[in-house]
Amino acid sequence: MTMTKSIRTASLIAATGVVLGLLAPVTASARPGQTLHWTRCQGAGLDPRQECATLAVPMDYAHPDGARIDLAVSRIPAENPSARRGALLLVPGGPGGDSLDDPSGKGQKLPQGVRDSYDLIGFAPRGNAPSTSVSCGLEHRDLAVTALRPWPGPDGSVDRTMATARRMADACAHNGGELLRHISTVDNARDIDRIRAALGDRKLSAWGVSYGTYVAAVYAQLFPQRTDRIVLDSSGNPDPVRVERAWLQAYEVGVEDNFPEFAKWASGPGNPYRLAPTAAEVRPLFLRLAARLDREPIPWPGANPEELNGDVLRQTLLNSLYDPDDYPTAARLILAAQKGGALPAPQTPPDEVMQNYTAVGAATICNDAAWPRSAAVYQKGVDESRAKYPLTAGMPRNAMVCAAWPWQPKRAPVRITDGGPADVLLVQDVRDVATPLSSALKMREAFGRRAVMVTVNSTGHDAYLDNGNACGDETVSRFLATGERPRRDVYCG
Repeated sequence: MTMTKSIRTASLIAATGVVLGLLAPVTASARPGQTLHWTRCQGAGLDPRQECATLAVPMDYAHPDGARIDLAVSRIPAENPSARRGALLLVPGGPGGDSLDDPSGKGQKLPQGVRDSYDLIGFAPRGNAPSTSVSCGLEHRDLAVTALRPWPGPDGSVDRTMATARRMADACAHNGGELLRHISTVDNARDIDRIRAALGDRKLSAWGVSYGTYVAAVYAQLFPQRTDRIVLDSSGNPDPVRVERAWLQAYEVGVEDNFPEFAKWASGPGNPYRLAPTAAEVRPLFLRLAARLDREPIPWPGANPEELNGDVLRQTLLNSLYDPDDYPTAARLILAAQKGGALPAPQTPPDEVMQNYTAVGAATICNDAAWPRSAAVYQKGVDESRAKYPLTAGMPRNAMVCAAWPWQPKRAPVRITDGGPADVLLVQDVRDVATPLSSALKMREAFGRRAVMVTVNSTGHDAYLDNGNACGDETVSRFLATGERPRRDVYCG
């Protein structure tokens, strides 16, 4: 769901040494019913109060006494111990992201009343370094974002992406190891309940973002009596058949929802990155340039791939629509390509970060639900998508690595229902490229009476304390701090 934004985050964290080698050596890992052994965290830029530990969990929950893996966990204790309510788990996006440094990062944006009441808990989900990690040993070219996002050929053919899917799946089968078969959203939810038990809390609160909303939703479905206050920030469609495949398709709508805002910005007088005199001219300008780059790519040394082609331009636009603050990234690249000048320095994450991130993301997406194997299914979808949504050129209905994944899912996806306590609050921006409002409404519908939704008239992905507004932030903060929740769905204009 948030692969692109998480990749940028992973690259930044890796550069500061926080992801790889975060934890100091700790004592023996905790088993169910035991407490975690906290020690000082290692890594740059962390709050000195943040502590770290490891927790051993079953690799395969069907065989709980079998092989075990380690999860890395972090926390900043509640700032007012006498007012402590419990633990607030910060559930990361992705799949493939982690929240180990979030108690020191976005957790500090929480209002004082929330920080007084909760231990802020981060973790690296199974497979993510520095938890027991996985890698598929992929070729460098298959770590490009335009390979991970299944952009079809310039003529709309899916042949290239089907070949990429087979190549990546073969590498995962040969190099991924046994753990790769046991990385899924349900496994993550069961791990979370082991974390809750190790913390010694009867119930757990959570703030899930993007893909993390699905993890938190599945947790609330599997363990409803162990939930306290659950915030789902930027939710996808919890389709009980397609799951992540539905999220990929949602980019069609997400890009269309957001492009008009980009076009208004890109045509604004005084904008140093102005692309056109009017907003109406930005769309045809972009489509013409992408088509030209399909035919005549521009060399781009150091990038992956080492050329600026139409798909790289389209992906850069999609990346930039996650946050209006990133609009200049797309505009600079468009201007450079138009003028034939030097392209911006490429920002390519290190391969070792991408290897881990990609393996976890692929395993989660492919193990959660079965994908079609037939190229004809994807070709039909791509043809329809290209005709209706030219900005995304058919990518959202194309084949990912799951089209050739060597293993079948162990179970059907969890169906989210209204069975359980009414303790869920959704917050959602109106214009969100990755989890469009139309998708979040599906999550709201699935939870029924358990949930209330706050719709925020803002642009960008991640609403609470990020790309939302004061009304939405105050509503969510009040719920976390006091339990007070709107009686019905509300709109924050």
